[in-house]
Amino acid sequence: RRTPGLRREEVAQRANVSATWYTWLEQGRGGAPSADVLDRIAGALMLTDVEREHLFLLGLNRPPEVRYREPEGITPRLQRVLDTFDHSPAIVRTATWDVIAWNKAAAVVMTDYSALPAGQRNVLRMMFRDSRVRAAQSDWRSVARYVVASFRADVARAGAARNVQSLVDELCTTSPEFAAMWRDNDVQGHGEGLKVLHHPVAGRLSMEISAFAVDGRIDLTMVIYNPATPADADNIRRLLQSAPQRR
Repeated sequence: RRTPGLRREEVAQRANVSATWYTWLEQGRGGAPSADVLDRIAGALMLTDVEREHLFLLGLNRPPEVRYREPEGITPRLQRVLDTFDHSPAIVRTATWDVIAWNKAAAVVMTDYSALPAGQRNVLRMMFRDSRVRAAQSDWRSVARYVVASFRADVARAGAARNVQSLVDELCTTSPEFAAMWRDNDVQGHGEGLKVLHHPVAGRLSMEISAFAVDGRIDLTMVIYNPATPADADNIRRLLQSAPQRR
């Protein structure tokens, strides 16, 4: 324990445990603490998420339950990473599939997210409510099922079921197709795949999908769509050259 200025008794009081028991815990006596006690100790010591996870791994040999928090955006450094993919569309999405960052290629090839209100930049909502997104899919029903199943898995993993209930209710009401897919209760992971789009200008575009967790931000996923062939890369470059010069 390295907490300058905070005595053992004060930590015990803040965590609502006895000083004697807390002393035993520091000395490795008295058995393993409960998850609730560890959570209170983490709060008493004002641990970061990484430190809290480490505490649980030491005390219970497992990570803590996920506590979902609304994301606050990304760092300028992460945006610069997106921008280095000059002809590969790249986005950052939350565990609830809200797109919160993108590069120019994503805006030109997929959706100009800057033209949408922040609350409308949700992949699930766009898949079922945006006719342009629907028309761009090579096999909309198959893609939609994949999105719903992956969305369900991500939301459960992040502990964000309550946060998306209003979105789910909205789509169940407005889209019979979504309602049927949601009732199927399918779950699916994501990481790699092939996406085929029918762009209104460039025509058919094939892109390899790679998804990466953002280090230190378990709530965020970076998704990169790399051109599958040199011809696809050339088509995207031409789109970028003819696009207005703006972010």
